[in-house]
Amino acid sequence: MLSKVAERVYWTARYLERVENTARLIRVYDNLMFDLPRSVNFGWYNLITINSAQKEFADRFKVQDERNVVKFLLADDTTSSSILSSLRAIRENVRTTRDVVPEDTWELTNELNLYVTENIQLGVNRKGRHEFLDGVIKGCQQILGLLYGTMPHDPAWDFLRLGRNLERADMTTRILDAGVAAVLQVVEEDAAVNSRQIIWGAVLRSLGATQSYRQTTRSAVTGDGVVYYLLEDLSFPRTIAHCLDAIIDSAERLPRSKEIVAILKENQSTIFDDVDYEELGEPLRDYLNDLQTELASIHTHIAATWFPELH
Repeated sequence: MLSKVAERVYWTARYLERVENTARLIRVYDNLMFDLPRSVNFGWYNLITINSAQKEFADRFKVQDERNVVKFLLADDTTSSSILSSLRAIRENVRTTRDVVPEDTWELTNELNLYVTENIQLGVNRKGRHEFLDGVIKGCQQILGLLYGTMPHDPAWDFLRLGRNLERADMTTRILDAGVAAVLQVVEEDAAVNSRQIIWGAVLRSLGATQSYRQTTRSAVTGDGVVYYLLEDLSFPRTIAHCLDAIIDSAERLPRSKEIVAILKENQSTIFDDVDYEELGEPLRDYLNDLQTELASIHTHIAATWFPELH
């Protein structure tokens, strides 16, 4: 398999996961806006910080309000953080790898790209945002379902899994970070409303994890419980632990993987050592930032192992 083809398949999966999870990230705050008391000062700009896009945002917008943040994350074509530019990258990668992905992938990719392009204003405006984001998430899941159901489990499939699970792990850390950022803005003045529980419940819902969390933990929604579950549970497919397992499994099936698999297993054995489940404020945000750096390092190892002549 050519390195350039492998890399394009890998990035197809990463961008597809980025589109879906950016929609999920926005939906966390969109839901919280209706669930939390009006007294909570809601900072949409947290989503820009979480995506490390402060400079790009500042180049385009002067006001750090809800509309500009959502517009930047949905429709800005100058940053790879946005849904629109990620979809364009998916379309180009699928176009150039049509011989190794199911043929209907091209059609579904074009349909999703067309849906987003024609309806992007619905997402920017609050009134139609929920429907728009649901449409984006369902479109991504439709493409992923096609890949799962009809793609041979060959090297192209393993590069797809590498990209999907690495991006998924990274985006899970960002959704967790969004929850922590929201919690830090809450001052519990109304004893009748547990705002922190509402926030962590929204984080679970945004990842489709509410049912599995309750079935696994048999407990109420708590901050430490949610954070532990989304980091260390091995069975739910959006947790960090599950994604790392899947990355190692795919890497082991590919050639020239001995060195990178050893690095991945070493990281896996220590990656949760520094998290403190009793400190869910800034210490957790620092840990999540370090975890994102570690995941970026895994990408560097992947690129050095299988795409070296391209960089």
